[in-house]
Amino acid sequence: MEPLIRFKDADILNGESVVIYGLDMTVNPGDFVYIVGKVGTGKTSIIRTMTAENRLLKGEGTVCGFNLRGIRTRDIPMLRRRLGVVFQDFQLLMDRTVEANLEFVLRATGWKNRDGIDARIAEVLEDVGMGTKAHKMPHQLSGGEQQRIAIARALLNRPQVILADEPTGNLDGETADGILRLLRKLNEDGTAIIMVTHNRSIFERFPGRVFSCTDEHCEELFEDNTFELDLTI
Repeated sequence: MEPLIRFKDADILNGESVVIYGLDMTVNPGDFVYIVGKVGTGKTSIIRTMTAENRLLKGEGTVCGFNLRGIRTRDIPMLRRRLGVVFQDFQLLMDRTVEANLEFVLRATGWKNRDGIDARIAEVLEDVGMGTKAHKMPHQLSGGEQQRIAIARALLNRPQVILADEPTGNLDGETADGILRLLRKLNEDGTAIIMVTHNRSIFERFPGRVFSCTDEHCEELFEDNTFELDLTI
């Protein structure tokens, strides 16, 4: 089984500065992976490297078959179509309906057939429990509903991996649990999930593989790890 994502001895940049040295990480189909750590330890920089927003200058890195070392600018959109990205602040277009938000993404990624677009929008909205919300404006939705729409947007092009960067950070506990259960269901249906969080309770209640970022390194935690994980901001 080929890994979807693989880093070997990779230095992760934030701007021109290295924030994580020597990252080794492998993500396989069906994995649910957490990247945890205090604010400013490089968690989001790893995600930005996966999407080729941050350059990879040292070490090896492949994402969905694309080599991040020297990836051509023209190939980056193709890489990103294989990924679904979910942000903490939703990043919906507030001047258009839910349906128009999703249509914008499909047309921007090459979809042209009207019937196909309508069918795919309806499908992903049903997948996230938002089948009746297509004609709503984002401001008419709760935070949890907006995040479900953001997840629907991430699913549009049937990604191999969803990258979720603090997707519950702006939500209350009950709503956050609903989003996590949704991500779990998507994972059980075959989509790999990589989730950034500094909330210990999340990965204690919804177990998965855990990578901890601290002291300019990011390493996987196992049951026999003896050190205490400190996520205090």
